[in-house]
Amino acid sequence: MHQYARYFERYRQLAQTRPLNELLPPETLAQFRAEIENAAGNVPPGSRSEAEIERDIRLRADGHFLEIFSRTQTETTKRWTYESEIKRPYFHVTELDEGQLSNWRRYLDFEEAEGSFARAQFLYERCLVTCAHYDEFWMRYAAWMSGQEGKEEEVRIIYQKASSLYVPISRPAIRLHYAYFEEMASRVDIAKDIHNAVLLAMPGHIETIISFANLSRRHGGLDAAIEIYKTQLDSAECDIQTKAALVAEWAKLLWRVKGTADEARQVFRKNQHWYPDSRPFWTSYLMFELEQPTSAETEPAQYERIKQVIDDIRNKSSLPAEAAKELLQLYMTYLLERGSSEAAKEYITLNREVNGPPSVQSIMKSSLSKETQDKLVIGQQSPNSMFRPDVSVPTPTV
Repeated sequence: MHQYARYFERYRQLAQTRPLNELLPPETLAQFRAEIENAAGNVPPGSRSEAEIERDIRLRADGHFLEIFSRTQTETTKRWTYESEIKRPYFHVTELDEGQLSNWRRYLDFEEAEGSFARAQFLYERCLVTCAHYDEFWMRYAAWMSGQEGKEEEVRIIYQKASSLYVPISRPAIRLHYAYFEEMASRVDIAKDIHNAVLLAMPGHIETIISFANLSRRHGGLDAAIEIYKTQLDSAECDIQTKAALVAEWAKLLWRVKGTADEARQVFRKNQHWYPDSRPFWTSYLMFELEQPTSAETEPAQYERIKQVIDDIRNKSSLPAEAAKELLQLYMTYLLERGSSEAAKEYITLNREVNGPPSVQSIMKSSLSKETQDKLVIGQQSPNSMFRPDVSVPTPTV
């Protein structure tokens, strides 16, 4: 980019030796000739030689090119700060350092602010040569293009290039955005196919399953979403941690979409013994109870439900101590904000057991209760279980 001045000087030298029809398009050449003839005023036609006319045309052409050079110089100077920081203008599998990524972000911000669609699009294409593996820039490109009027097909092409060629499927975020775009365009079947393709390559990917269930709910109702969760919970390719998260999402659907908190609560209660060490499950269970609307009359009953979850975490779960401690901290905050007159006593006791010195700490009362262990063994040995014990657990009952 910095060679433009040298190229222009060489061009000016070469232009002196080339015929005019090689230097200017016919319409520009005709325009310059007409302007020169009109400027002659009262000079009789034919009194000027062709050589004189050509000389004047060459002067005008040189001035014309000089104006172009001046504009180029101005625009180049404005961009030179960003251009000089580009250390790798080609694609490579190794990662770019944060300075390079930051420079591309600032350069794109600048070009978008300049307002030229063609220049911004060209810069995005340049950027994605270098940053092809960074879905951040693909999603930014798609978002910018979607803001331009009448560019739906261009947005689709951006998503297709990113999903089919460049961004590894191990990072499915760009593919999920592509699915949302197709859903917006009323191509729901394609959106579903995109989700299925991701799950084919990454069985048990929680975010994709949740996205698929929500897509199905939007276009098929609650039962369609639950069917997605059932299918995944029946799959031997989903590990127990994935299934724990999906059960929690199932309960959220029953609560937030169907509006039946009791059904959601039963899902949590009936399935808690299958997932004693699942942080997402126990976090979702506790947050579900904490977020229930209450009044002065119903708060005591809700307190008992919340306390029961905490007791189950301490007595029946096998969460890591740090995970259990975080959940207990949420409960302690609840006691201070919504607890009764006896809350301070319980808070002090918990604070000692959770935050006190090791000699008085007692975060978990037992790593895994005998009852929970027995249920796990019975469930694995049950002849009615629809899963192999080593790969799965029964589908939750609603």
